[in-house]
Amino acid sequence: MGKVVIAIVVTMMVRWGWKLLNWVWLKPKQLEKWLRGEGYKGNSYKLLVGDMLELATIMKQAKSKPMMTVTHDITSYALPFDHHIISKYGEKSFVWLGIKPRMYIRDPDMIKEILLRPDDFRKPPPEPIQDSLIRGLLITEGHKWVKHRKIINPAFNLQNLKIMFSAISSSCTDMIHKWELLTTKSGSIEVDVWPYIDTLAGDVISRTAFGNSYEEGKKIFRIQKEQADLINQMLLILHVPGRRFIPTRANRKFNQNVNELRSVLMAIINKRKKAIESGESKCDDLLGILLESNLQEIKEHGVGLSMEDVIEECKLFYIAGSETTSNLIVWTMVCLSLHQEWQARAREEVLQFFRDKELDFEGLKNLKVLTMILNEVLRLYTPVIMMTRATHKDTKLGNMMIPSGVHLSLAMMHVHHDPQIWGDDVNEFKPERFSEGIVNATKGKGSSPFFPFSNGPRVCIGQNLAMAEAKSAFGMILRHFSFELSPSYKHSPFAMFTLPPQFGAHLILRNIS
Repeated sequence: MGKVVIAIVVTMMVRWGWKLLNWVWLKPKQLEKWLRGEGYKGNSYKLLVGDMLELATIMKQAKSKPMMTVTHDITSYALPFDHHIISKYGEKSFVWLGIKPRMYIRDPDMIKEILLRPDDFRKPPPEPIQDSLIRGLLITEGHKWVKHRKIINPAFNLQNLKIMFSAISSSCTDMIHKWELLTTKSGSIEVDVWPYIDTLAGDVISRTAFGNSYEEGKKIFRIQKEQADLINQMLLILHVPGRRFIPTRANRKFNQNVNELRSVLMAIINKRKKAIESGESKCDDLLGILLESNLQEIKEHGVGLSMEDVIEECKLFYIAGSETTSNLIVWTMVCLSLHQEWQARAREEVLQFFRDKELDFEGLKNLKVLTMILNEVLRLYTPVIMMTRATHKDTKLGNMMIPSGVHLSLAMMHVHHDPQIWGDDVNEFKPERFSEGIVNATKGKGSSPFFPFSNGPRVCIGQNLAMAEAKSAFGMILRHFSFELSPSYKHSPFAMFTLPPQFGAHLILRNIS
């Protein structure tokens, strides 16, 4: 009997040892051989860590200082490690994030095909640390994604956006009032506008999502922002297997925040559910519409979103709904500070349609010049700089049969800054390239090279809300203020989850109202 037990234990150890060896060494080396056979180049695989040491070093060095000059050619600063690898190995290159290889895809037609085939090219398997910050509709797949999208869709239709427009206007008015107070004495002031814009975006998503002011929602914002910073601190161990169990201070704090955030959101959701059930609350914000749509789904099909699902969607409302829009607004202010002629043209257009009346949702579609400007900013300063997909089986793409387990980086920023697509003036701020629409802006390449809100079935559900908020903000800003770069401005579009100005946006505001 003893010999049988020993034999079983030895067999299990050999079996698990083989699986471990295959997981951390044989499989990565097999994928590396395939990549090189397809003409892709990159560093050789290093056990467990891959390129993470080099990535952390380069990121830390780049983050320590702003760009030397103010330029729209930002790819090398915003994505220093990716730029380093692509410069070293060429367009067909790959990196190692821990044990997983990630190949860069820069061909817009290939990217379009990937985005149009979400069942073949899925989001990578859940990463416990990163995905605890952003989950919900963003990372769900298959039938679950279809159900979630169906339930959430009503919250973002145009009719409901019209209802929410008064909340957007109120938030914009609050920011304008703060700036008017700053400029009361002298008429102009140097100010870092980034915290105000960040607050604006937070206030808008708080009101449109939960019917609360930013003050009531600031705890959620504080935790979300701290989580993003903690992930940046844990960059070195982020893709190391078992990293969430490593007892670092950042890891412990991250887990504490996960529990606190869940508790705060659960309280908000339960309070709203009770109010809706008792008829005390209108379903005129994102959470109310989501809960109402979910109740309808349960009535019709017996199953809807769970409490955990609703919590994750609320977290996504906050971080995706605020950060992308705040990035768009702040970089538009920077670009219009640099290019005063476009600031004047945008102001003239706003005054033409809204000189003596309040902004209204329907009137925003008349702002053609502002739309061109926002599209050009979305091209140059893409809020989401890169998307990742992964193969879960052998999958054909173009002339390649990609094995299971390969990650693909869809390099949005690189495509948006590609001179072969946009011309030799690719790094110049030229909104006129969008004067005849997106299709005609790309030197005959169509609309596929421009995808700031993704593309295909999984296109960003909140893009209309983001554009309405940005247009509303500038409809008010341009009527009340002119602005230019301050001498203390430091250009620093550094990629985190989105593309914030890490050293702020110091401008000189002048009250012209």
